[in-house]
Amino acid sequence: MALPLAPLAVAAAKYGAVAFAGYAILRQIQPGGINQRTEDALDEIEEGLTTHRPRDRDQLNGAARFRRVIRLGVNGPGIEIDATALGRLRMRRV
Repeated sequence: MALPLAPLAVAAAKYGAVAFAGYAILRQIQPGGINQRTEDALDEIEEGLTTHRPRDRDQLNGAARFRRVIRLGVNGPGIEIDATALGRLRMRRV
């Protein structure tokens, strides 16, 4: 009995294309470093969502922080989740 190679070739082409795209994306990512001033600014953000619109600038600043500890059981091992984001939206007429 003959082995149908056409369906296998299509699946191999799909997975190969996905693998090649992932490899190409990984090659474009530049290694980064840690900026201590940025780390300190992220640590100072209060929990919750805040926005601020300075009167002297045409921009909107926003900050968000989500910080929780999740435990498995009452005295079980836990994991702390600390997600912080800063954002700025600047719009100017040109």
